Amino acid sequence: MSEQLQRDMECEGLLECFHGLKQLDREVFQALVDTEDALTVDEIADAVDRERSTAYRAVQRLLQAGFIQKEQVNYDQGGYYHVYRPTDPANIADDMQRLLNDWYAKMGQLIQEFETKYEDRDATAPSVEG
Repeated sequence: MSEQLQRDMECEGLLECFHGLKQLDREVFQALVDTEDALTVDEIADAVDRERSTAYRAVQRLLQAGFIQKEQVNYDQGGYYHVYRPTDPANIADDMQRLLNDWYAKMGQLIQEFETKYEDRDATAPSVEG
């Protein structure tokens, strides 16, 4: 953690920091942000110059993290396909803030437990005075 705090981090690093997303995931997210239209997986794969299956895995990670949304488009003659678009940045930021608050509360609890555990040992340890 101290290493993370000492690094020069950019806002895009939050994708990796909060959700463990990869460089490709960032590229896919950026491709979706850069276009006004929702994209299919094939269009995303073309935009990031990767195989369809590789792009699909990145799309799935972004969906799971809540960074993008999936919509179904129906053909008039039957059948459908999916397109993807970025989630509203305000919603993403709210989710990251909630995660940070939860993490902060958990770390505070663990620090308190650490202090209590080792403070008790300190009080019961025999004195080593000469």
